[in-house]
Amino acid sequence: MTNPVVGTSVPRATRFRWVVLAIIFITYTINFADRSNVGVLIPFLKNDFPISNFEAGAIMSFFFLGYAVSQIPAGLFYSRYGVRGLATLSIFGFSFITFLLGTVNSIVSMKWLRFVLGIAEGPTPVGMTSTINNWFPSQEKATATGLGYIGATMFAPIIVPMISVWIAVNFGWRYVFYSFAIPGIVMAIVWYIYVRNRPEESPNCSPEELQYIREKSDGGISNTDYKDLGWIDRFIRFKEVKLVDSNAKIFKSWNVVGDTCAYFFMVCVLQGLLTWIPSYLVTAKGYSFLKMGFVASAPWIGGFIGSVAGGWLSDKVFDKRRKPTMLITALATCIMMIILINVPENVSLVALTLFAVGFMINVGWPAFTAYPMGLTTKDTYPTAIALVNSGGNLGGFFSPMIAGALLDKFQSYNIVFSYFAVSAIIGFIIIMTLAEPKKTTVSASSDA
Repeated sequence: MTNPVVGTSVPRATRFRWVVLAIIFITYTINFADRSNVGVLIPFLKNDFPISNFEAGAIMSFFFLGYAVSQIPAGLFYSRYGVRGLATLSIFGFSFITFLLGTVNSIVSMKWLRFVLGIAEGPTPVGMTSTINNWFPSQEKATATGLGYIGATMFAPIIVPMISVWIAVNFGWRYVFYSFAIPGIVMAIVWYIYVRNRPEESPNCSPEELQYIREKSDGGISNTDYKDLGWIDRFIRFKEVKLVDSNAKIFKSWNVVGDTCAYFFMVCVLQGLLTWIPSYLVTAKGYSFLKMGFVASAPWIGGFIGSVAGGWLSDKVFDKRRKPTMLITALATCIMMIILINVPENVSLVALTLFAVGFMINVGWPAFTAYPMGLTTKDTYPTAIALVNSGGNLGGFFSPMIAGALLDKFQSYNIVFSYFAVSAIIGFIIIMTLAEPKKTTVSASSDA
């Protein structure tokens, strides 16, 4: 654009951070698809391998053991060296292991490859959220997290059941793994070329965009005035806290540790549903594989909408407060499990209920990840989110096996959904103990 008076070019701010977010969305969609396709394939695997429900749950669970093991080391690495190199290696690694899963000849080898898949995938979410934290100002963080990161975790299960069932029915379940491996290898190359550790290092980010990002972000919560939310602020304990400014202090901060514990119980619900909803629809409801593939997508369609809406609510309606949507999600999830137990035998009502379950679970999901952004600096956030992801996703290790064991013993999905309801209410109680950070400042103490 040319200035008509002085004849000089007027610089225009780029919006490359949204391109970065699109790359994050696509990459994490592939990441989540590679880990979640096993849940859809369990009915097919049972035709080839004699396995109990507990063993079927263990296939899903072993992934999360490896996932938890690798995240804290990845966070420490990112804090020191940045995300570009290790994130690229992680994306390529989990794609290669996905391909190998199609070659297994026993459940034992599948379990251990799932464990290795978890190790390979572990650095990816820490890299994704750290990139969002570096590339977005504070008033856009939850929206970016909900749309690009959490949104991907909901979008993948929308398309995975239908694609996986079609491939498995027409070509065999092994070809699901072969096919899913290819997109990740492509995105590893895209990530390395286009995504830099910080916007300052990117040739595609203009000085004007960089100024916008940095002027409106101070490394924690923005020091702007907050709207007075009255009783809500008192209920969520909205108060000034101090930034956790060293990695050692992260492990002593109850707010970070408590967020981890609450996330653990909510992941118990989410990953339990992701593992067992397809089998529930086939065995308890008697749906065909193709009908299962369609209805099993319902909670994740709701989840995608809920995660985007939740990020917007957290940033705009609750003015960068994270606890309100976290509390809504925990309480509403418990209620939805009770409704799911009592839903009538009607395909439309089952699908609608599952849609509502996914929506309510994910309204607060972006806030669990965005919450530590308000407690930490840009240097300590990678370790904090690694702790939250690592400890939280241990719920994904225990929950599918616990649910499988309950199914083997009681032969009832109502017992399983009751277990999920209890997990959600425990998460609610823990969230209540956390402080909502306001106008954070760098800390000299360990109590955040």
